Amino acid sequence: MKRSVLILIASVSAALFFTGCGSENKPEPEPYEPVPYKIDIPFGFPTKLNIPDDNPMTVEGVELGRYLFYDGRLSGRTEPDSMMSCATCHLQKNSFEAGMNNPRFPGGFVHGIKGIQTHHVMLPMINLVWNFEGYGWNGYLYPSNPDPDKRNLEDMVREAVLSPVEIDGDTNRIKALFQSLPGYPLLFYKAFGSEVVTFKNIERAIAQFVRTLISANSKFDKYMRGEEQLSQSELHGYVLFTTEEGADCFHCHGGFGNPLFTTNLFYNHGMDSVFNDSEDRFSITGDPMDHGAYKAPTLRNVELTGPYMHDGRYKTLEEVIDFYSTGLIQTPYTDPLMHHINDGGVQLTPAEKEDLLNFIKTLRDDDFLTNPAFAKPDKFPDEK
Repeated sequence: MKRSVLILIASVSAALFFTGCGSENKPEPEPYEPVPYKIDIPFGFPTKLNIPDDNPMTVEGVELGRYLFYDGRLSGRTEPDSMMSCATCHLQKNSFEAGMNNPRFPGGFVHGIKGIQTHHVMLPMINLVWNFEGYGWNGYLYPSNPDPDKRNLEDMVREAVLSPVEIDGDTNRIKALFQSLPGYPLLFYKAFGSEVVTFKNIERAIAQFVRTLISANSKFDKYMRGEEQLSQSELHGYVLFTTEEGADCFHCHGGFGNPLFTTNLFYNHGMDSVFNDSEDRFSITGDPMDHGAYKAPTLRNVELTGPYMHDGRYKTLEEVIDFYSTGLIQTPYTDPLMHHINDGGVQLTPAEKEDLLNFIKTLRDDDFLTNPAFAKPDKFPDEK
């Protein structure tokens, strides 16, 4: 009897020993070298790209970033009513904005898991790889920021995921969840050399994917490449757009030698006479001339990115054009580029307004809005 017990104990001990050794000596994945991701710079676009040295673009990093961008478990939760991803608000069909037609966010005003509305309306995720001037309406994230945690797209990802008015996540919970999901650790290994899921690498992967969101194939782009012709109305609208005597749009929104259709800079364009927004450009720079100043957003796909202005006060492009035509307000802080401020605006005729609008609509890029490389994956790694 005693001998049988001793044999049983020895057998169990041996099993536990070898089981333990197996778990500690789990074979490492085969060595893997990620493939560099090359951004093909479109015709006429700047050649300088905002890609941090510590997050080089790779095919594997972009692939992982696309999964994470769309995965509702980015909140660190799996309950259906508590799941939220970047794509919950940033819809491809609306140029990665919520859009006016979003049933979850009526009128384009977004809120996070807790139901708290964001301070400003959204800005589109489009051609951000060329932005060196700062992200957000007030540019609070910029490459030369003394705070190393507020410099680039990676930091924007972190702030969006952790913000109580957005995804409201917890880094430890998020890391643990994705570590437990089959398929994800291997993707992290291929992208960053380790199967251990870190929040830093979550930031890096999503930022890599967002840098691939490039729009350069609108009707206007095809016109500039000699592939398509603009109508007389669209051409006249382009002339209005690019002349001070016309609509005078180009100083802030580019278009004449600037295919981004934004300078990515910040302007007080005579919209208000009282400045009480705690998150305008002045809140970042402390420069009194930045009272009431905000980023000039890109006009690419702009017909899909309403509501307009930092506070969403205008619902249609027609309203925006009317404002710049007759609604400007002179203040000590109005940008000197607003050359028609003393007249209350550029004073466009109804026909000129229509032509300008027709030109702006040539900036719609349907290929960007339907590109499968930017779309939600058919399956997530743990579903394969």
